[in-house]
Amino acid sequence: MKISTKGRYGLEALADMAIYGERDYINLKSISERQGISDKYLEQLFIHLKRSGLIDSLRGAQGGYRLSRDADKISVKDVLNSLEGPLALVDCIVETKEECCNQFDCCVTRVLWQKIMEELNFVTKAISLADIAMLFKESQKGSNEYYV
Repeated sequence: MKISTKGRYGLEALADMAIYGERDYINLKSISERQGISDKYLEQLFIHLKRSGLIDSLRGAQGGYRLSRDADKISVKDVLNSLEGPLALVDCIVETKEECCNQFDCCVTRVLWQKIMEELNFVTKAISLADIAMLFKESQKGSNEYYV
């Protein structure tokens, strides 16, 4: 499984929001400049993130986007599922999949794929945007690149 740029950039943008103004409205241009992501691309991502309830928006001069809840209540899994869909290495173990392959009941590797998916879901659910923000802030101690 490979996380697409949609998932990576979306996670970077929300982590940026957790670092630079968790509950404040932030304009896309500032996120775009800090993270080196096109603001047009961020607009597309933020449509999905807003629809998923992970962010709120406010129009106007003082507007922008903010996290819809505290950063410690938004997991990496929430963000990736919003942008990528269910995290799975193979289609046959996705619970929402209507059909499975004709070897599903006798597949010798299905248990392995399920175990990996469970672990991946466990890890991504256990790490919040607040955790990412804290790790970033700790890595920037003594550096002039981190400002809040």
